[in-house]
Amino acid sequence: MSLTADENQQRLKAAVHFTVGRICQRLGEDHRKEFSRQTVAAITETTFRQCDIFAKDLEAFARHAKRSMVSADDVKLIARRSNALHVHIQNKSEELAQEQKKKSAAKRKSKDAEEESRE
Repeated sequence: MSLTADENQQRLKAAVHFTVGRICQRLGEDHRKEFSRQTVAAITETTFRQCDIFAKDLEAFARHAKRSMVSADDVKLIARRSNALHVHIQNKSEELAQEQKKKSAAKRKSKDAEEESRE
C-alpha cells in the first residue's frame, strides 16, 4: 500500500508529535515540571515547520552546487546560525570521517592479505 503525500506528511507529524511528547515528559520528570498538551503541540508544529525549512534549504544548497545529493557540508551550512548545533554536527562529521578511514584501511589490509595468499 503506497501512501499519498498528505498521508505521509500526517504520519511524519504524528511521529514528531510522539517524539516531542516523550522528550517533554522526560524533561518534565527531570525538572519536576509539566508540559500542557498545547505546549507539546506548539513545540511539535514549530519543530515540523523548522525541519521543512531545513529540508528545502538543503535541497537548494545541493542544487546550487549542481549536485543531486545533499552533502555533509550542506548540513554544516544549515547549522551555521547555532553555534552549539554547528559544533555538534562538526564533531559528528569528524567521527564519521574517522570511521570511514578505519573501514577503508581495514578493507585495504584484507585485500592485501588476500593477494599475498594467492601468490
